[in-house]
Amino acid sequence: MEQLLQPLTVGSVTLCNNIILAPMAGVTDLPFRLLCSKQGAGLTCMEMVSAKAIWYGNKNTESLLEIHPEEGPTSLQLFGSDPKIVSEMAKRIAERPFSILDINMGCPVPKVVNNGEGSALMRQPKLAGEIIAATVKAIDKPVTVKIRKGFDEAHVNAVEIARIAEDAGAAAVAVHGRTREQYYAGEADWEIIQRVKEAVSIPVIGNGDVTNGADARRMMEATGCDGVMIGRAARGNPWLFRQVTAYLRDSTVLPEPAREERKAMILQHARLQLATKGEYTGVREMRKHMSWYTAGMPGSARLRQSINLAESFEEIEKLVESM
Repeated sequence: MEQLLQPLTVGSVTLCNNIILAPMAGVTDLPFRLLCSKQGAGLTCMEMVSAKAIWYGNKNTESLLEIHPEEGPTSLQLFGSDPKIVSEMAKRIAERPFSILDINMGCPVPKVVNNGEGSALMRQPKLAGEIIAATVKAIDKPVTVKIRKGFDEAHVNAVEIARIAEDAGAAAVAVHGRTREQYYAGEADWEIIQRVKEAVSIPVIGNGDVTNGADARRMMEATGCDGVMIGRAARGNPWLFRQVTAYLRDSTVLPEPAREERKAMILQHARLQLATKGEYTGVREMRKHMSWYTAGMPGSARLRQSINLAESFEEIEKLVESM
């Protein structure tokens, strides 16, 4: 069987492997990225950051820009619709320790789209190209772009946007096989990933409906994509990167983590959250993560009710021990 786990070169950066944690707002913060990196993700992507928020010195944005010294290669993702602001803010933060700068052209959330940002840029190919070109000129680090299949089924233009991105100097493009109108519903269309791969010479990273190593292999074989980006399936499951990389390396199917390992990971995650964000915010941020970690376990519905009332690390510790 072909060895599909490979180093991936994105511009001047070579990743140790081609399995990537997708950027997810409210999920891929510093603690979670660190855990996924240690489990084998070749690249982790930060939560998207508003270029305008940096421009206006928004205080909450600073915490989104934090990177841990022990993280592996990290991609910092900006969103915005003004080429000057996006490129200038990329330049302003260029000295921070991220490896790759990604431009978000795929976010489907209404408040982002209604500002003409995120996936709304797929409706404005010329503007999309101007944003990418200006950002590429502004910094020395590789610039990548994350897009969707299209805005809706009547406007499937991922191939056009990918070509524009390549012409503007992008070092790679990630393609989510759903339209903006689909959000995360229905099946991801892997054929559009294949069409993008055939249309450009820069690396193409496939995204959508990869939940295990076999899915990752199927996507790579079906589309020819250079790497796989995993999003929602990794929530509460940083071990997924260990499992996927093992499967792509030599078809090894690793078991699910034992209960004690799962408990230890939750507590490690909680300690990182509290160390990064303080007890009040850290505990509240852990509530959703603990719900994901325990989904499907016996008594998980009752456990989630208790989790949502937790106010301290000690309470989280007791809940985890009771699992």
